[in-house]
Amino acid sequence: MWIEVILFAAASFWVGLSGAMVPGPMLTVTISDSLKKGSRAGPLVVLGHVIAETILILLLVLGLGWAIGSKQVTMFIGGIGGLMLIYIGYTIARSPIPTEIPGDGEPVEKRGSVLSEIVTSVTNPYFYIWWATVGWAFMLKGIELAGIIGVFSFLLGHWGADLSWYSVVSFFTSKGRHVLPGKRYKIMMIICGVFLVFLGVYFIYSTLIA
Repeated sequence: MWIEVILFAAASFWVGLSGAMVPGPMLTVTISDSLKKGSRAGPLVVLGHVIAETILILLLVLGLGWAIGSKQVTMFIGGIGGLMLIYIGYTIARSPIPTEIPGDGEPVEKRGSVLSEIVTSVTNPYFYIWWATVGWAFMLKGIELAGIIGVFSFLLGHWGADLSWYSVVSFFTSKGRHVLPGKRYKIMMIICGVFLVFLGVYFIYSTLIA
């Protein structure tokens, strides 16, 4: 059984990694926060994502999967989520150029990164769609394989993929911030912000035509 559990965790890791590598709000928040706060922003963003996913898993376990997969809920989440992404993107694009970017040994605004990712996760309709389909299927497979141990092996692989990928992204982005002074830093922040705004508009549009 333990070999199957390890293989299941490895499969969960690679599935999670393939999803983590797709550009989206989480990547944008990681890049923007890493430019401002350093390489520790990546793990903090992942922490916010884990908190959001834990809440969603509890809702699924409590039997609310039908609501997560319903068209009405998806439209509501898409509309509200789109507006929130537009707002976050606007604030990122409008953020001032820092006169001094903190180093890795200096204090980091932990709450900002964690809360930003919780917001971008819970307002992203595809977050719910993925968990109501792929994620829930993996949970059930884990239960079938080894009960609660199977579920934990899936979560370990899934969250391990997120932590690995976004830590790497955050590390290299934070190193690049030393060569992104002034206007180049501002351009990068504008790109991140505009991407979130367009993504928010897409969320709203996709819910209207659904």
